[in-house]
Amino acid sequence: QVQLVESGGGLVQPGGSLRLSCAASGSAFSIYYMSWYRQAPGKERELVAAITGGGNTNYADSVKGRFTISRDNARNTVYLQMNSLKPEDTAVYYCKCDYGLAYRFETWGQGTQVTVSS
Repeated sequence: QVQLVESGGGLVQPGGSLRLSCAASGSAFSIYYMSWYRQAPGKERELVAAITGGGNTNYADSVKGRFTISRDNARNTVYLQMNSLKPEDTAVYYCKCDYGLAYRFETWGQGTQVTVSS
């Protein structure tokens, strides 16, 4: 089973930047479908960004132009670069991995808190 370890959350002022990292176990990382979700207090978990093994990406409308998802297959790591952060970006951010034949399996990271506040 794939395991994920996230890092990089914290407190940042509005307009600031953070980079989240998610390291995955497993020998087939290059074909895993990786994504970032977030969950704010009292709200449902929502997709932020996703990236295929080939590097194709998609983003939530609310973060387009501000966030960038990328991956380093040599390091088994996916990143979320977050720029121009807003208070409404405050949430717990989760890394998710879909893997296996037809992506039948999924696993989640433990979550990392991002707080945007002055």
